Formats: sequence, C-alpha cells, structure tokens
Amino acid sequence: MSAPEPITWIANPRAATISHSPAVAKYFPAGISEKTRAFHSSVPNYHVTPLKSLNRLANLLGIANLWVKDEANRLSLGSFKVLGGSYAIFQTILKRLGNPEGFAFADLNTPEVRKELGDITFAAATDGNHGRGVAWAATSLGFKSVIYVHKHTSEARIAAIEKNGARVEVIDGTYDDAVRQVNEDAQKNGWQVISDTSWEGYEEIPVWVMQGYTTMFSEVQQQLVAMGQFKPTHIFMQAGVGSLAASAFGFYSSLFAPERPKMVVVEPDLAACLFHSMEFGDGKPHSFVGSLDTIMAGLACGDPNPIAWEVLYDCADGFIKCPDYVAAKGMRVGGVPLYGDPYIIAGESGAVTLGALMFIMELDQYAHIRKALGLDQNSRVLLVNSERNTDPDDYRRVVWDGGDQIPRQYRIYKNPFQEY
Repeated sequence: MSAPEPITWIANPRAATISHSPAVAKYFPAGISEKTRAFHSSVPNYHVTPLKSLNRLANLLGIANLWVKDEANRLSLGSFKVLGGSYAIFQTILKRLGNPEGFAFADLNTPEVRKELGDITFAAATDGNHGRGVAWAATSLGFKSVIYVHKHTSEARIAAIEKNGARVEVIDGTYDDAVRQVNEDAQKNGWQVISDTSWEGYEEIPVWVMQGYTTMFSEVQQQLVAMGQFKPTHIFMQAGVGSLAASAFGFYSSLFAPERPKMVVVEPDLAACLFHSMEFGDGKPHSFVGSLDTIMAGLACGDPNPIAWEVLYDCADGFIKCPDYVAAKGMRVGGVPLYGDPYIIAGESGAVTLGALMFIMELDQYAHIRKALGLDQNSRVLLVNSERNTDPDDYRRVVWDGGDQIPRQYRIYKNPFQEY
C-alpha cells in the first residue's frame, strides 16, 4: 500500500472576493476580544501565554518569521480550550441573572449569586481538552459537571477531566456520538450543555465559546507589537469542528479586513469534515463519515460546527488534510528544535500545523501551494500550539520511539553544518 501524501490541498478562491464577511460581523463584532479578555483577566491565576519565535526554523524554511502561540500552560490545564468554556459558562450565568453590568469571575461565587442561581450541572462532550476546561470552570465556581467522552479517549485525558471535578461518562461511539448523547441526557436531567459546536436551536453558547478563544489572539497582537511587528501575513490553524479556526480567522478578519492575513485550515485526513465540505462546493457544511481513527484526538470530529463553517467559508483561503505522520513530525521538531530556537511540547493536535508548514515549504511538489498563498522570504507565519502532551504515553510513543514515521520518499535532509 502506498503511503498517503503529507499534504492534500483545496483552495477557496471565494475568500479573496469577500472584504467584509457577514458571518464575521455577526459572530465577532468590534470590541468582542476586549470584552472576553477583560473577563479572562479576572480569572484567578490568569496570565498571558508565550508567543515563541522560531527564528532558526524560519530561516531554514525560507520565511521571514515563524511564531507559535504556546497554549501548553494555559491556566495549568494544558490547552486553550478553557478560554472558550469558561467564557461560555460566565455568559450563561449572566443571562440567568438578567445580564447585570460589571460582573467578574469572582462575583459569580458570592453567596447572594449562588442563592439566586441554585444548583446547576454543566455538561459537555469532549475529546479531552474542552471537557477539562468546562469541568475546571464549573468546579471553580462551585457547580457540578458531567463530561461525555468517546470510547477511544485515553485514560490520561479521562483522569485529567476527573481531577478537575467532573463525572465522566464514556460513550460507545465517536466524538459526534458523544455530542448527540450528552444533549439527549441533558434534556432529561435538566443539565446545562456547554458545547463548542452548534446545531439547530443551539447557537448562542457555541458563539460564546468561539468568542472566548479571541482572548488568545488579542494577546498575540499585543505580543507582536512588543516585538515591533504589526500582524502575521499567514495563519495556519488546526481544526476539528472548526471553532478555533473560525475564532482566529474571525478575529483577524474583523481587525484587518480587507488587509487580513492569508488563512489556512489544517485537518487530519481521517477526520477532514471541513475539507470534505469544501469539496462539495455548495457552501454548506457536510459530515465526514468514517471511524475518525487519527492520533490527533482533539481534531477527530466528523460533523462541522455550522456557525464556524460560515466564517471559514468566507475567510479561509485554503483547506489542507494531512496523515498522522505530519503531526508526528511537528511534535518531534517542537520537542527537539534547532539550536537557538525555543522548545515546544506539543500534543498531536497542537503540532500538525508545524508539520504541515514544513512539508509545504520543503517539498518541490508543493510549489503551487506556496505560490497560491504567497509564501516566500517575506512571510510572517503564525501557528498555535493548542495543547501540550495531554496523552503522555502517546507523546513518548511518537517522540521517543519514533512512532508514525515519515515515509522515506517524503523525508528532507538539510546540510547539518549549514548555518540557519
């Protein structure tokens, strides 16, 4: 059996024709990132995560700058996901209280507020990180939580959710099955679902989740200005249901349209619901049917988030799908960087964009992608390490033991004595 190519690409030329996206205006209105960041700044132990410059690797790849927003230690939870879950819980509680002005995170845990709210159980489906964030936020405010995971979720990820105070239910199926089951059970039990994907009649909370993620990009812009930079020219963003990518693209389209960066979605080839939707060409989200059996557990989603798709269809300049060995390459390069570059401990979902960018820049067969995106010596590329090694055993399998090896025909060897 021949090995799959590292990169399969489909362009979205429509994005270049849209200077102001109605979806961006609807879901990411002006000032939303200032609002979300003000909330997150009130959360105990909040701090700005680092924006790491991989200057040596950028030089090796033939680009001007390569920046990685490293979410490995966000609130000690190992993932950006808590930004969305906590903000959505905050907004849900505020709505129940009649949307009072001037509330911060600590205000939600006062005896008066708790008496008015009563008991609430927050529920979510997850591949790991979203559930951990919801559990942490609920527990921090004194509420219960129940988190549904699919049968392939690792014991390490389940234990991390339970450590943050949640009861975990394992569903015999995929992530998408867990989403459907938690919604059914929540209706029966009176739980409040905090989901990062939407469906008919359930859109407000997923919008709050996506808006919560914009705190990360507000931080990025502040960090870039401190470096004497204005904005990235290119953004590569990993995607499961598409909420993180939509948040990134919505933030930058709102801030810089029509001079926004070029923006690309990266997915596993065995769970490429957004790539698959673009292939249809009808502008609608479509489900990806299959086992979703990829090491990129956080991206193993078969059903796109419909509201995220609206943003991506307007703003993503292209979609890429990759086999698992692309993520594995990103994990190894981050963990063992070129001399002088900072190291990045990235889980499988966090590393795939780095692997994808490297293959695009290093292999001659992808010159057409470089040309389509204008990737050259002047390019300033932004990536996000969305998670640390949240499954330590699998991280060691890949990084220590060389799991998911790159097929020989796609390996690139540079002169080891060359200066970068």
